[in-house]
Amino acid sequence: MDDYEKEVEEIRAVNQPILEAFQAWLEKSRLSEKTVKSHCQNMEFFAEYLVYYEPLQNLDEAENSDVHGFLLEWFPRKALWASPTSTRSHMASFRKFFKFMAESGRIEQTIEDEVRETLKEGKEGFLDAVAFDDMDDDW
Repeated sequence: MDDYEKEVEEIRAVNQPILEAFQAWLEKSRLSEKTVKSHCQNMEFFAEYLVYYEPLQNLDEAENSDVHGFLLEWFPRKALWASPTSTRSHMASFRKFFKFMAESGRIEQTIEDEVRETLKEGKEGFLDAVAFDDMDDDW
C-alpha cells in the first residue's frame, strides 16, 4: 500500500464515525428512511471528493470552498447522474450536514454560516453547471 492509499484509509477511518453520527442525527429528526439514505450517500460521495485531490481532507476539515468546488466543478464532471435534481439534493444534504457538524461541535458555527451563504449565492451557477439543455447541439 502506497502513502496515498494509506492516508486515504486513515481519513476514511476518521470519517466513518462522523457519517454514522450524521445518520443517527438525521434519524432523530424523523426524516423518511429514503431521505436519510440520500443525505448519507451524498455526504459519502463528498467524502470521496475530499480525498480525490491534494491536500487530502477529513469531513471535519471541509469548508465552503470545498462545497463550492464540488458543486461547480467536480460533481458535474465526475457524477454520471449529475442533474439539477441531484444538485439540489446535494445542496440540501450540505445544509443538513454542516448544521449537524456545527451543532455537534465538530466545526465552528462560522463555517456552517459560510457554507449556507455559498449555497445561497452559488445556487444558479451550481444548477447551470449540470444543465444539459444549454449545450451546443451544432457539432
